[in-house]
Amino acid sequence: MTKTSMTLVTLHPEKSALQPPSAGFEPGGFADHSTPLVMNCWYVAALSHEISRDIISRRLLGSDVALYRTLAGQAIAVRNRCPHRSFPLAKGRLDGDTLICGYHGMQFDPSGRCTLMPSMPITPGHAAVRSFVLVEKAPLVWIWMGDADLANEALIPDTHWLGSPLWKSVSGAFHMRSDYVAMHENLLDQTHFPFLHPGSIGTPEFARSSLQVRQEGEVIIIDRELKDSVPPGVYAMPTGLTGQAVHRYSQARFASPALHTAFAKIVNPKPQPGQQAEFLFNITHVFTPETNGSIHYWWFNSRNFKLDDGAVDDFLSAASAKAYLEDVDALEWISEVVRHDVQPQFDLNFAPDKPGLLMRRVLYARAAAEAGVQL
Repeated sequence: MTKTSMTLVTLHPEKSALQPPSAGFEPGGFADHSTPLVMNCWYVAALSHEISRDIISRRLLGSDVALYRTLAGQAIAVRNRCPHRSFPLAKGRLDGDTLICGYHGMQFDPSGRCTLMPSMPITPGHAAVRSFVLVEKAPLVWIWMGDADLANEALIPDTHWLGSPLWKSVSGAFHMRSDYVAMHENLLDQTHFPFLHPGSIGTPEFARSSLQVRQEGEVIIIDRELKDSVPPGVYAMPTGLTGQAVHRYSQARFASPALHTAFAKIVNPKPQPGQQAEFLFNITHVFTPETNGSIHYWWFNSRNFKLDDGAVDDFLSAASAKAYLEDVDALEWISEVVRHDVQPQFDLNFAPDKPGLLMRRVLYARAAAEAGVQL
């Protein structure tokens, strides 16, 4: 484990997460908004309730995808582009489990195989539309956009609490004009909490508290604890501990290119008789790049107490949406500046930036490996 200190991080400080594109990969590089997207990874295509018998389309990792369900309820994803004249298949229709193109009537089964070309007496055997591997773990539907032979279901990140009756979740979604590298870096940067999110999730004491950073394989983990401090608003109201000194423990994880999770434990060190002493929150951030400069973003705030309290639901939903919209706004403003300011700038890096730098190295190495570059 590594404790941050008042030491300047010198891991290629000239490399900014938002600097102009560089040519090719190089040893010791860091991912930025121009780094090719990591394809061989499980991303979320949609929430379970978004996919139905009504065909929808969504751009994922630069490709248009059509999503629908079979009569048996299985979620299906195919490229949203007919192989004949590129008509968007989401503008077609379903007949049973057959997807019919709205331009020339070509018909495709759920595997993407063409089963009928109405204008020809014999169906062309080579005609097919690409289908994508989907795995549904409600409320999330995961998709593999890379090499299908590498699609190992065991690599899907764990988010079991989202479907557990022992937890209650509120959630929301944003479409944002930023890149997933910057989004991951934002979530690993806890020093901005008191300034971008004052009164909701950040306190000055938390920003100054000691943290420990470690890396397990490709997972970047931050552990932080703060004792005898008043909780921020997002935790105070649900726990009923407003203005009371508590112990606060948190862990943030860059779990995969598609997922960031944060686990918070609020402990009341002096509970009254019959009063709950420990409260758990799991925060789940899921994002799938639409392009290098835009993201589909879903968030969940889950708790293991007061599961039937509608007032807590309403509060957490509003407070979370406000905080995450502040992140979205900040990253979109940053992206706008970086992409249009003609004067180059090498962003400085300091000790608290280490988790983000480690994450950027992981994404850079994975993108290089997929490009066949050995660093």
